[in-house]
Amino acid sequence: MRVDTSIHWPAESLWQAVEPLLPGFSVEILPSLDSTNTELMRRARQGLCDPVLLVTELQTAGRGRLGRQWTSGAGDSLTFSLGLPLTPGDWSGLSLAVGLSVAQSLQPRLPEPGSGRPRIGLKWPNDLWIDGDRKLGGILIETASFVGGSHDTGSGRYVVIGIGLNIRSRPGEGMRTPPASLLDMDERLDAPTALACVLPPLVADIQSFARQGFAPLLERFAQRDILRDRAVTLSDGRHGQAQGLGTDGALLVRTATGVEAVTSSEISVRPSAQ
Repeated sequence: MRVDTSIHWPAESLWQAVEPLLPGFSVEILPSLDSTNTELMRRARQGLCDPVLLVTELQTAGRGRLGRQWTSGAGDSLTFSLGLPLTPGDWSGLSLAVGLSVAQSLQPRLPEPGSGRPRIGLKWPNDLWIDGDRKLGGILIETASFVGGSHDTGSGRYVVIGIGLNIRSRPGEGMRTPPASLLDMDERLDAPTALACVLPPLVADIQSFARQGFAPLLERFAQRDILRDRAVTLSDGRHGQAQGLGTDGALLVRTATGVEAVTSSEISVRPSAQ
């Protein structure tokens, strides 16, 4: 366990909660790093594929999906990556399962049917939004082949799950989506508190996904799906209406040519202006 910062992080309690699920698990918290995902991928290419949580208070070269930059100042965001060997029967929908786990941990109770939508919604394929139109955070998942070691690879790989959540409000100039923060929801949710809330259930949910896939999560995701029944614009310029998700996590979009299943590797999707 390595903690090199002055902020009080619950490293010991996190280790105690997760290590029984991930034998050999370690926790590392650093004051500054270019990117937690980049660092764990560097290590994986060197054959370091043990389960680890890597947290940094200041991320200087964070990355989002499709190469977008994710920057954060010290204390402004919670930025961490979880690296672990994983052997799911089907990788499809992993980022959706991760997002759902985080949303459920931060807002476990949903509004009564007909009384409104959840404050934390999920925007396919890897974003968490607050109150329908402001971005709270994002997820970046990368995988690496095992290099040496004694891991039983099978269909498994070393997966690095990076999560960034805004803790404090940040300027929104130049951003397509206005930013939101956890402190908008609950003034008690600083970075250490949010990490303690999110991490143990996340590990358990990832392991459940590896056994069962995304299909059992479809109904719960639908309760937080902010795109369903909304007009969307695909990155190739076409327009359509989001129709929910398939059992494999593909976004179903009704276009002029019919309903199409869109996968995260093909295009990005954003709501049309309303």
